Amino acid sequence: MSFDVAFGVDVGGTKILLLAINRDGEILFEGRRSTPQITTAPGQATAEQIHGLVDEALGSLQLSLDNVVIGVGLPGIMSLDGELVFAPNLLNDSGTRLAEVLRQIAPSMHVLCENDADCAAVAEHALGVARGVDNFVMVTLGTGIGGGIFVHGELLRGRSGFAGEIGHMVVDAQGPPCPCGSSGCWERYASGKGLARLGSLAAHEGRLPELVKARGGADNVRGEDVSAAATAGSSEALAVIREVGWWLALGVSNLANILDCGLVVIGGGLSDLSAMLIPPALEFLPTMVLGAAARPRVDMIASKFGERAGALGAGLLAFERLS
Repeated sequence: MSFDVAFGVDVGGTKILLLAINRDGEILFEGRRSTPQITTAPGQATAEQIHGLVDEALGSLQLSLDNVVIGVGLPGIMSLDGELVFAPNLLNDSGTRLAEVLRQIAPSMHVLCENDADCAAVAEHALGVARGVDNFVMVTLGTGIGGGIFVHGELLRGRSGFAGEIGHMVVDAQGPPCPCGSSGCWERYASGKGLARLGSLAAHEGRLPELVKARGGADNVRGEDVSAAATAGSSEALAVIREVGWWLALGVSNLANILDCGLVVIGGGLSDLSAMLIPPALEFLPTMVLGAAARPRVDMIASKFGERAGALGAGLLAFERLS
């Protein structure tokens, strides 16, 4: 059966984004809801939010569920047969087959689930800044850090489907604990939560006096406050962003050393800060990559689709695999 519309859903640690697209990747509808932060039967609350967004999209486009295919990107390690095996930033849904939970709510739903960063990589490879690039790494900076890896033009899946969990590279063995159970993971430093943690540390160390005053105390400084202040030109906030850029470069250097990737695409919710994050990261990168002077340049660029890449790629995969 052929379908002309796909719904791509990106489930993040704080929000769920749905895009309805046609086969050219044109966005026909966009909706979002908060990711449930409650403990229920595994997958149930997330599935209900997704189903609500699907209903909104169907109503807006005057379609029935039989007319669409649905791809869902999830933040965690996904088995080849669609189980969300473990999700540090979506713990209540770990161990679930969300597609099956969704079909319990709507039996006629044509749906598949994939890793969210893999979906983002697919979008950038098909229609974005990595179009025509055979070897690249997609780095999604959101609540955590996700990764999608293309090698010789193909998405790297690994033995079990778990490849690409780059956010859990340990970059500081004595670093802060991570929800995954380890300590010092890359996403503790270069993600949205990483920015919040580094911003809080800077505030308590007296490196953000203007922001601390504006927020009424160091305990009130959040990651989004640092982002807003940096965007407004605050030199003290920009210094924190530069620190995040150093950690971004450290992780990317490890990827370059292991994979020999020529291109790293930066996406995810934090990609709005790409214009401030990427320049310092590129400045630091040559001091970190093995044999930098003797190898081709490792480039780092912002995603074309930003925070929408995961949902767009999920829709493209639904077209490819369900129709």
